[in-house]
Amino acid sequence: MKCPFCGYEESKVIDSRPTDENERIRRRRECIKCAKRFTTYEIIESVPVIVVKRDKSREPFDREKLFNGLLRACDKRPVSVAQIDEIASSIELTIQNSLDREVTSVYIGELAMDKLKAVDEVAYIRFASVYRQFKDINTFMSELSKLLSEK
Repeated sequence: MKCPFCGYEESKVIDSRPTDENERIRRRRECIKCAKRFTTYEIIESVPVIVVKRDKSREPFDREKLFNGLLRACDKRPVSVAQIDEIASSIELTIQNSLDREVTSVYIGELAMDKLKAVDEVAYIRFASVYRQFKDINTFMSELSKLLSEK
């Protein structure tokens, strides 16, 4: 951190405390060269993740959209809202932790299907039918056959 008074690049932290409901950290620093004190604020940088859709259009990742899709797939199934929220959070964390700033909707859909398969197979088939755009009963049956062969 550069000293605002003399421009020296080394300082030591004198005091550190959270502010704004733990959203930022306020640090009091002292320049090693001129001994003057100054304050800095540290915040988490949020870089938006962009989703590349099938038609090559791009839009920011929307957790709510993912959550609603999962909710529709789990409608009238023994899957709690807490489980759906956990799945959405897990997928969001995976996306945020990847080093890519652009992810495909295909990747997000595959993550969602993997999570749903472990929780409820009917919800998985529902999600897959919309996500993979089943055109006819044969496509649907082939997905069911794959699911049954994995057991």
